[in-house]
Amino acid sequence: MESLWKLTYLLEPASLVLIATAISVAYASASRALDYGKEMERNLDFSEASITLDHSQALMIPLASSCSLLLMFYLFSSVSHLVTAFTTVASAMALFFCLSPYTTYLKTRFNLMDPFVSRCCSKSFTRLQGLLMIFCITTVLAWLVSGHWLLNNVLGISICIAFVSHVRLPNIKICALLLVCLFVYDIFWVFFSERFFGANVMVSVATQKASNPVHTVANKLSLPGLQLITKKLELPVKLVFPRNLLGGIVPGSSPGDYMMLGLGDMAIPGMLLALVLFFDNRKHKDANVPSDVSPSKRRNYVWYAVTGYGVGLVAALAAGILSQSPQPALLYLVPSTLGPVMYLSWLRNELWELWEGSGPILNEKARLLEV
Repeated sequence: MESLWKLTYLLEPASLVLIATAISVAYASASRALDYGKEMERNLDFSEASITLDHSQALMIPLASSCSLLLMFYLFSSVSHLVTAFTTVASAMALFFCLSPYTTYLKTRFNLMDPFVSRCCSKSFTRLQGLLMIFCITTVLAWLVSGHWLLNNVLGISICIAFVSHVRLPNIKICALLLVCLFVYDIFWVFFSERFFGANVMVSVATQKASNPVHTVANKLSLPGLQLITKKLELPVKLVFPRNLLGGIVPGSSPGDYMMLGLGDMAIPGMLLALVLFFDNRKHKDANVPSDVSPSKRRNYVWYAVTGYGVGLVAALAAGILSQSPQPALLYLVPSTLGPVMYLSWLRNELWELWEGSGPILNEKARLLEV
């Protein structure tokens, strides 16, 4: 009974905000991927077409992630400045990518003049894009100086959305292969890595902070206002929410404690959501779909996946509360998202179509255009 009472901690403001944010980001990533694909197809601009994973790439992702984990575990203090610099550039580019559609909307909505400024990387660069880039760089610099958790989350969400938009899965077969491999990867590095490496590698890497290069430079140059620059940074590779958010705090924790969720726990399910959202959209446009099949039946794979993601996320948080130990989120998220989609497609006799994929993908169209 006492253990079940602990589950009321899920109603803490930090827990509720974390759950709502993660679900929103996963769905927003899939929606942005769909819009980005339509934009590339409409403009016939395949120079930025997304990467579509094959079998070998799906198998390489867990291996590459494991190597990165070990590198960060053993050499993080030596490469932290380099990692921070790379993350800074990636964050600015991802934020620019996420906000670009809004500048286009404002330009169209208010009929704004947006004169051509220059050409960068073989693409036109307008005044509004220049202002947006300045805003993105300013936001990243504000994060570098303050290290505020809210800015960290904004940049992390941008990276997640950009990743899901540019790295795609062609079908459920590749998706299942990737998710199962990452399922095993997450379980091993959370539950069993301590037996081999003397410490929980996943938790150690997730909780360590990077040295702030801005503080290092300011300290060497004895610049004024040094005390305002944070020494250590939470890198935007995870969502962080303080447990005392809105005044709520879990008993036994200190005001400086944070709830965390890795970007991979949003991005990987987000790739599945993007896949089924593409499938729903394609089925909706398919002229061969029988007229007696209602649109709601054709378009709700994504909602089953989103619901499953929410259930899996709550289960992961509940398991962490009950066990008082870190949990591999993909242990719960993979079955709760992949399972309903495959079961529903089997009931509708569409499993084979999802399994093999249907319709040309952007990269294939690009190759056809080149030929």
